[in-house]
Amino acid sequence: MFHRPVAFWLGTLLITAGVLSHVPMFLMGRYTGWQMVGMEMTVEMWIGMALIPLGLLLAWRGLLSPVKAVPGGGGEVPHFHIADGVSLNREHWKLVVVLVITLAIDVMKPATLGFVMPGMGREYEIVRSQASLLALFALTGTTVGSVVWGRIADRVGRRAAILLSALMFIGTAICGAMPAFEWNLVMCFLMGASAGGLLPITFTLMAETVPARHRGWLLVALGGIGTSAGYLLASGAAALLEPLFSWRVLWLLGLPTGAVIIFLNRYIPESPRFLSAMGRNAAAVAVLARFAGHRRGVEKDDETHPPAEPIDESHPVATVRQLLQGRHARITLALLACGTGWGLVNFGFLLWLPSNLKELGVDPAAASALLAKSAVYGLPAIAVVIWLYDRWSSFKTLIVFAALSTLTLLGFAALGFWQVKSPWITTTATALLLVSVSGVIAMLIPYAAEIYPVHLRGTGSGVIAASSKFGGILGAGLAVVGFFDHLALSAALLAVPMAVAAVMLWMGGIETRGIKLEEIQRTLASPGRAAAKGHRAA
Repeated sequence: MFHRPVAFWLGTLLITAGVLSHVPMFLMGRYTGWQMVGMEMTVEMWIGMALIPLGLLLAWRGLLSPVKAVPGGGGEVPHFHIADGVSLNREHWKLVVVLVITLAIDVMKPATLGFVMPGMGREYEIVRSQASLLALFALTGTTVGSVVWGRIADRVGRRAAILLSALMFIGTAICGAMPAFEWNLVMCFLMGASAGGLLPITFTLMAETVPARHRGWLLVALGGIGTSAGYLLASGAAALLEPLFSWRVLWLLGLPTGAVIIFLNRYIPESPRFLSAMGRNAAAVAVLARFAGHRRGVEKDDETHPPAEPIDESHPVATVRQLLQGRHARITLALLACGTGWGLVNFGFLLWLPSNLKELGVDPAAASALLAKSAVYGLPAIAVVIWLYDRWSSFKTLIVFAALSTLTLLGFAALGFWQVKSPWITTTATALLLVSVSGVIAMLIPYAAEIYPVHLRGTGSGVIAASSKFGGILGAGLAVVGFFDHLALSAALLAVPMAVAAVMLWMGGIETRGIKLEEIQRTLASPGRAAAKGHRAA
């Protein structure tokens, strides 16, 4: 399961020991109402903090391949991949369940911020602006982590990137025992980096492992179910444990939840496409055989199934610049605009919407309650997205929801400009915005995981995921200067990136619904090649 199992498990043990060394200090808090602010860190805690980075280095060494793979080595270069025409079998469903659990744990980490900040603010006696630094550090961490982990996934492997995130979840659990606010900021950045990195990698592994005809709806469903489950886990843990052990226990949950992913590692295979790209063809065939059922992981060449045109995927890892070259350039720019626009809306416009709706005649309590139910309003959008993405068109569905977001924002601009004070109209507009932006984020990273080549798929997915978090950072900065105090102006300007994304996707996007990943790359590499849009691979 590991290239150097002793190094990996020893590193995991050191990380766990480092976290456990902080538990006695936390338990001492039961005599002070779980208040630890101002306490001096013990020698055991300092030793534990030293063990965690040492353990990460050891575990990382265990995940690295002992010898550099040689392209074309390790057996015959396969011109086959997953048997895209097979039905979903037991191995596929096991992977789906494990990745849903992994994604739910990943989403749970940043989702706990909202539940942690009130108690943390009271204990450290900090003002709201200082407490908001925690969210800013976490958001910056997710932005950096999405890019860094994408590169790790393309260089070392999808499975290694997932397990590294899980190990960092365990290590950053010590945040729950930190007596100083500054330490929480550091740990929150690291937690955000690991959480932001894990998100696009789960989509990358799923895209490269499931059959083409099921890939689209499974990717969107993975995001929708995993995200909803993550928020439910965060809110449930807060409701059940926070009254008993204070906000600190929500950070300490990083230990058991990270351990769950490590425990499930045996059900997380490496991507066969990545293995082939690294020249480990024998290992790629072995993984394919697990998922292809009776077809043994290969597409046999005969009169009925003629040999497919081979694609040489045995190549060195390319640079990030290649995302902006050739046919990928317009798609990348469109997805970057869409991700940035989504972050600005989700982390900026929607956060300040309750106070702005008050000016339009909506009761503040009702506005807050409406936004609090955003997950409920988003569920119908996810169901519609799954159906359209799978039955109609992948990139056209993304265009429709980006256009709907644009039109809804322009509607808010009109309401603010003409001061239309109608609770019914503003409530409807808010619901439409919540539905449209939920649909956009449900498709954004899955589509990115489909349109990039194997050697850039992790990087591309990570960069697109980072753009959504970068939009959130921009939103936080604009909020400081009072940008969102002007409803009409902010809504009109935020409609621009969404509109640009929709137009660019319409001009340069390609169909991925039911089409093999290799065929998608042939289409992008040969603009003149006819690609039957809407074609479903048999």
